[in-house]
Amino acid sequence: MPDKEVQGTRLMRRMALQRLRSAGGLARSLFIYWRPGRQRGLQRLYQPFIQPGAVAFDIGAHLGDRSAAFHALGAKVIALEPQPDLVKWFKRLVRPKSITLLPMAAGPTEGFADIAISPGNPTLSTLATEWREQIGERNSGFSQVRWEQRLRVPVTTLDTLIEEYGEPSFIKIDVEGFEAEVLAGLSSPVAALSVEFVAGALAVNHACVNHLSRLGEYRYNVVAGEQRHFRWAEWQTPQAMTEWLSAGADELASGDLYACRSDHQLLQNNVHNTIHNNV
Repeated sequence: MPDKEVQGTRLMRRMALQRLRSAGGLARSLFIYWRPGRQRGLQRLYQPFIQPGAVAFDIGAHLGDRSAAFHALGAKVIALEPQPDLVKWFKRLVRPKSITLLPMAAGPTEGFADIAISPGNPTLSTLATEWREQIGERNSGFSQVRWEQRLRVPVTTLDTLIEEYGEPSFIKIDVEGFEAEVLAGLSSPVAALSVEFVAGALAVNHACVNHLSRLGEYRYNVVAGEQRHFRWAEWQTPQAMTEWLSAGADELASGDLYACRSDHQLLQNNVHNTIHNNV
């Protein structure tokens, strides 16, 4: 077989394998994020932060499960997702026209950046180059992840989104190691937000806590993995949160760190029901 034919055959095989991996990755995400009963738990988790008519940002919207929960609580949702394939699925799964879906990323400044896409694990696609290069060595769960595609995407900032859409009552940020850079684009305190944490990359969350401490007085809590309830009955100080991260975050593989401004109504009430009933 001539060299060109051999190369063409190999290319077709690689493309076919990549399509299979993409389909498998999407299937896993659909099962994890859209399994029956999950939406009810998400809505109970976010209800203390979102009142009808409030603005909510979903940064790294993926397949839209959080956007759907925010919308069900009556929020005006602004969702950012830079991956074209996921944008298509978002539109299929989350139909309300009142959700604003922007095909872009968020970062420290406006402009453009390259996102590294993992076809077999689209939820792990990232703009964080250093995080991507190091996470496989620091977290065995990422050792087989391959970021095989690159895509140039537009980037906005949280400040720009706030200027255009209003101050949010809640911001969810899940962008695979780029959380601190996203927060760097926020210059004033907001009521509440969450950022993902991942074992082996907790320096990202130290940077997030440091930035939020410069903006205002916050208290912190944690949701482990894809659970839908808080880990602690009492919200933690920045110092306690920093110490928890430095000690290894209870050896949790991943989760979300929640920050709530100290004057938030949630912190003035007994949060026992929020902690233990969100299952």
